[in-house]
Amino acid sequence: MDIAKMIRELREGVKMNRKEFSEHTGIPVRTLEDWEAGRRTPPEYIPRLIAYQLKYEELVGNKDV
Repeated sequence: MDIAKMIRELREGVKMNRKEFSEHTGIPVRTLEDWEAGRRTPPEYIPRLIAYQLKYEELVGNKDV
């Protein structure tokens, strides 16, 4: 799976638009747009780090996700 698709699926999995996801993760909206469109490629660890953050929040019962 390519990184752009992985990031998009992570965002859609928590039912957030790009602006909400940006505010939640601290990643600028423009950066998310570029990553999802494939115009820029984030470091390889970024999707794993985002997935880890979302899973952690789910496990500890963070209602902001």
